[in-house]
Amino acid sequence: MIILEKKVAGLSAKSLERFTLRARRAVGLSGRVNILLTSSEAMRALNFRFREKNKTTDVLSFPADFNGEDKRAFAGEIAISADIARENAAGLGHPAALEVKVLALHGILHLAGLDHERDNGEMARKETSLRRKLGLPSSLTERREPDQDDPAKSYSRSRLRNRRRKA
Repeated sequence: MIILEKKVAGLSAKSLERFTLRARRAVGLSGRVNILLTSSEAMRALNFRFREKNKTTDVLSFPADFNGEDKRAFAGEIAISADIARENAAGLGHPAALEVKVLALHGILHLAGLDHERDNGEMARKETSLRRKLGLPSSLTERREPDQDDPAKSYSRSRLRNRRRKA
């Protein structure tokens, strides 16, 4: 199920659902994935409730917490900030709809058990490869965010997150 609480130009629930199916197949993840596209404020609340971090974030993944047949039928849920997707896309020079798909893929990889904070680059390598395969921007390292002092300044995904943490 795809829930679009916030709209993003060029992105329908149906197109995100089709992309999610392609991405799940490419990752090798069986089971349905629900996606919520919401506001930064809602993401802050979810991040606080489930991770005890009182700050917004671009994407959160919630793997299903059961095994066996149920796990194969339902993989988990992903929440994406439409606001941050728009900001990132503007800085990177591509459509926000494309950035939502980048974040959805990132979330799907987490549902598949990958964790960029602990896997010595395995997730980043897999994500780069899958981005190419799925027709998404392939760069993981150069991400740009509008900056009041220097709008052309580039950031890595981790530096983007660190910057938001300070906000």
